Amino acid sequence: MLREKLSVAVSLKGLCAVVVAASLLMLLPLVSSAEGTTDRGEAVLERLIDEALANNPELKSLKDREEAFSQRPSQAESLDNPRIGFSLLAVPTNSFSFNQEPMTQKQISIFQKVPFPGKLPLKGDIARKETEIVTEDYVEKRNDLVRGVEDAFRNLLLINKTIDITKENRDLLREFVKTTETKYAVGEGIQQDVLKAQVELSKMIDKLIVLRQNKETAVARLNTLLYRPVKSPLEEMEGIEMDGLRHPDFAFTGDELQKIAEVNRPVLIGAKQRIERYRLALRLAEKNYYPDFDFGVSYGQRDERPDFVSGVVMVTVPLWYKTKEDKKVAEEKWNIRQAMEQYNAAKNGIFFMIKDALARIGKYRRQIELFQTGLLPQSRAALESAISGYQVNKVDFITLVNNQVTLYNYEIEYYQAVTDYENTISEIEASVGKRLYIE
Repeated sequence: MLREKLSVAVSLKGLCAVVVAASLLMLLPLVSSAEGTTDRGEAVLERLIDEALANNPELKSLKDREEAFSQRPSQAESLDNPRIGFSLLAVPTNSFSFNQEPMTQKQISIFQKVPFPGKLPLKGDIARKETEIVTEDYVEKRNDLVRGVEDAFRNLLLINKTIDITKENRDLLREFVKTTETKYAVGEGIQQDVLKAQVELSKMIDKLIVLRQNKETAVARLNTLLYRPVKSPLEEMEGIEMDGLRHPDFAFTGDELQKIAEVNRPVLIGAKQRIERYRLALRLAEKNYYPDFDFGVSYGQRDERPDFVSGVVMVTVPLWYKTKEDKKVAEEKWNIRQAMEQYNAAKNGIFFMIKDALARIGKYRRQIELFQTGLLPQSRAALESAISGYQVNKVDFITLVNNQVTLYNYEIEYYQAVTDYENTISEIEASVGKRLYIE
């Protein structure tokens, strides 16, 4: 019996040592949180972003589209191809001879259509605006891809950290199981405590199974953005610790971010360019009231007689202007109004996202501070106190397990808040169209 009681004491001391060690390990991130993530982690993230920008097929597709549109301005500013015609004139049908009648001739003609002055430059300007709009679509997708890689990277770090914490708690629960079994064996515990410890241990093992599945999904998501095979191991991320905030003091105001967005957000820049594109189209529509020209020169060759040279000028007459030109002008005016409303709607939506993200930034910062200064230290102290009380039978096992579960949940919630904080900064950067901490 004495040996069994000593075994209980040893188990309780081991349990205390496990809790203290775990507490010290979990305290390290709180001490270093103000310093941001490790330099290695930041360097790996930037390399992954560069790889995604270089290889992502959707981004490449938009770049190819931009290159295709860049070929349009010179086409729009060029004249239509000239037309060449061949004809036979005044050939007598009784002989089909080329020298019977004096007007019989073989004729070659060339015609060139020339728009009214100013139309071609306007068409070129419209094509250039369309190219600029496509360029902003490319930049917008580029920014979305950067944000996607950042979010996927941090979410994978969060899953890795959650797995580490879950493993530590699994090991702690194994100590609980050993302790309850030992106490029950010497008659100082009850079977209910043993069963409760085993159930909690099984729950933790089940969480590990789910977390490992989630990790596979997170790895596949990041590999997809990098255009790697979905099951490729992300060896770059081995050993990277999630050790707190990169930017603990996010000091940008809403007004500052709105000004940055108006200057840098591709969606807004593209919307402005679309307004300008329709204004140019309106000017072109107004020029359609003026005639276009067709110039032609013909050379007629006659047998045994002097040859002829002829010229012709034709103009278009906007006779149906009420149903054509007037309607085109009205259409472009409505297009301008539509584009302006789209710009205002986009700007209002972006400003709302900025305001909402700033509110969440404040919430996450307060949560992180509460976890660092209150909930986590208090929960660790409560767990250590419960273990000490359990040693002398002043605390029941249910209270001990509840304290352990509470600490586990707070640790996970803390790192979730850190991840949400950093991902929200990435969301703000995508909203304003600029990475705020990289020149």
